[in-house]
Amino acid sequence: MRILFLGGGGDMAVAMVHLMRQESAIEHVTLADLDAEAASARAGEAGAKFAGMALDIMEHDALVDAMKRHDITLSYAGPFYRSERPVAQAAIDAGVDYISIADDYDAYLDVTELEDEAKSAGVKVLTGYGNSPGLTQMLAKKGYMAMDRPSKIAVNWAAGSNEAVGPSNLLHVLHLMSGKTLQWRNGGEEYVQCGKGRKLVEFPDPIGRIPTWYTGHAESVSLPRNLKGLDYVSVHGGVVPPFDFQLVAFLSKFGLTATHERRVRLLKAVKPIIPLFQSKKAPDKSAGRVEVWGTHNGKEKYVYYTFVGHIAFITSCPCLQTILWWRRGAFDHLPGGVYPPERLIEDPAPFLTELVDRGMGIQYHE
Repeated sequence: MRILFLGGGGDMAVAMVHLMRQESAIEHVTLADLDAEAASARAGEAGAKFAGMALDIMEHDALVDAMKRHDITLSYAGPFYRSERPVAQAAIDAGVDYISIADDYDAYLDVTELEDEAKSAGVKVLTGYGNSPGLTQMLAKKGYMAMDRPSKIAVNWAAGSNEAVGPSNLLHVLHLMSGKTLQWRNGGEEYVQCGKGRKLVEFPDPIGRIPTWYTGHAESVSLPRNLKGLDYVSVHGGVVPPFDFQLVAFLSKFGLTATHERRVRLLKAVKPIIPLFQSKKAPDKSAGRVEVWGTHNGKEKYVYYTFVGHIAFITSCPCLQTILWWRRGAFDHLPGGVYPPERLIEDPAPFLTELVDRGMGIQYHE
């Protein structure tokens, strides 16, 4: 299997490259990045089956050409509110299947508009296969399938400020706390203000109990579209220390994060002082908590699932495993189209078992 890895020179890609080295099914990986030097250096460190190349994902023809020389394309190249749809379009034009860790709710809505085109081309666009979204949807589906009448899903995520992330992830944070996002209430979509809806959530150590807020992740638009009959789906997120999120919400009130260009300017301005907001006491891990309510055998039922780990690892494991399942032909019976995790993975139980075997810190509370 030959993989084109977009954003392969970035901070978030380190764990994925390490995991790929151990998989015999992966014969070659091209690490493509705007920073050709970083991509080539990482490829040199990773071993003979890796190569680096310069690539601008916004150069459509060059991207399509690179995709055609590989079996599947993987994207870590965010921010995904800007990149997911054009890269997925390139994959469709190239006739090559595609998988990403796209996380923004508007990126999901954009890429779903390519459903008919992907189906006609016989191309599978697998969108959002990180930890949140990604693992969260698989856990949500596990709880959904455990009930006769599931009615409510709450997705909660948290990040430690000492995690190593790149500029694309920081732009994503500025975006997900800006403007409004869609949540699912009373069986329909409703816009809510990002940074509102404060809720305390208990996460596994070392995160613990922290405040969370409405954030623009994809689960609240993806889950109700694919898991029918739900009355309520929400997404809340937070960081440690909480002040970091509160600061972003404050800046958004003045329009400083309203557009991509403004986010880029803001990030450039504050980059020198970012270490001031990274407390040495803050955790260097991220976590999730997925809760499902409903009825089963005539009785009310509540289940929840948690996970914790370094963000690059818990993001890369679900994505890599999906690629390996794709390689084994697990999804060959499906037509082309746009597939979030809960639509692609028919029964999440064996998938989750394999993730635990890989070292994912997942806990079931049923």
